[in-house]
Amino acid sequence: MTKALSVAIVAIIALGVGTVQAEALTGRASVIDGDTLDIQGQRIRLHGIDAPESGQACQDVRRREFRCGQKAALALSDKIGRDAVVCERKDTDKYGRTVAVCRLGAVDLNGWLVEQGLALAYRRYSEAYVPQEDSAKGAKRGIWTGAFTAPWEWRKGERTMDMGMAAPGGPDGSIPSPKSPAAAATSTCAIKGNISRSGNRIYHLPGTRDYERTQINEASGERMFCSEDEAKAAGWRAPRG
Repeated sequence: MTKALSVAIVAIIALGVGTVQAEALTGRASVIDGDTLDIQGQRIRLHGIDAPESGQACQDVRRREFRCGQKAALALSDKIGRDAVVCERKDTDKYGRTVAVCRLGAVDLNGWLVEQGLALAYRRYSEAYVPQEDSAKGAKRGIWTGAFTAPWEWRKGERTMDMGMAAPGGPDGSIPSPKSPAAAATSTCAIKGNISRSGNRIYHLPGTRDYERTQINEASGERMFCSEDEAKAAGWRAPRG
């Protein structure tokens, strides 16, 4: 083997290793919410799952409300502790967040959250965690013990609690019909988080000028908020003028 060929092979191997390392992010993780981590200042959205939002409420088997989004975040934080997490990048979303599968040792944290009934398989983007969801639903773990609204519906203004019926996976298995914007505006979490064409994140309070004509598109990252503080903490601002 010639010296030039040897150098070329070493360069190719080094390039391959560098690519693998670039696709993985390792370090101590801070939990932002039930499906979002931060490692060394890099925001990471967990691939293939959707956890209840921080301000979202669900119902247990006795119809008592509990903060299911907060519960998911706390459980994830307790699971990780101070140990290092390894996140394998799958994609980058439109907001610049890394979309990844994150592992704690041999444990796939994305799948663990779904299997514990703390999050749902986000079928819109992946069916990787459908088996874990089926397991949680069959065993009635986490949110599957009672009634809840799927997070993607909750962000659009749907509220199981206002409707007096179980959401998908609830005790009676019924599926609530979508609310009209006017009905959604009467719920506790009625602040609309809109994203403008220029990318500005603006929230609208009920009764303000643009509230009624503002439509929320969850697929583009828009969402509902329960308070102005929650909206501001998530990066939204009040409209100017």
